[in-house]
Amino acid sequence: MELKQLYREIVNEHNLHPSHKRTIEDPTIELRGVNPSCGDDITLQLREKDGIIEDAAFQGSGCAISQASVDMMIDDIIGKTREEALSLAGRFMGMIKGEASEEDLETLEEAAALQDVSHMPARVKCAVLGWRTLREALGGKDEAAAQGQQES
Repeated sequence: MELKQLYREIVNEHNLHPSHKRTIEDPTIELRGVNPSCGDDITLQLREKDGIIEDAAFQGSGCAISQASVDMMIDDIIGKTREEALSLAGRFMGMIKGEASEEDLETLEEAAALQDVSHMPARVKCAVLGWRTLREALGGKDEAAAQGQQES
């Protein structure tokens, strides 16, 4: 099977059968993320305990890329510290900008399936919605906002 086809299947599976599209009991953090240019809309819930993200979930609607990306992101961050989750978000943003190393791709696990989105400018905002919402929820720096630029 061709690698691009495998990546398409991973994205499709996370979109059609998301593991984390639900609500969680007693979230310690909840934040809505919206991509007004295309209508993607998510609410991210996190529950931290003793400095570890012990559970996370999302609700919302949008295109396959936005929904699959946030589901894959949650796979990556459960069991991680806030700092580790922010580091993964930074690696994901780097990947979307075409700046990811092989090590970065390995740490992103299935989320690396979205690497080719960097070649589709109209879909970048879709892919990064969950990750940007995570960064904002955890108090991390949003590079686009910090630079006064939009990611497109």
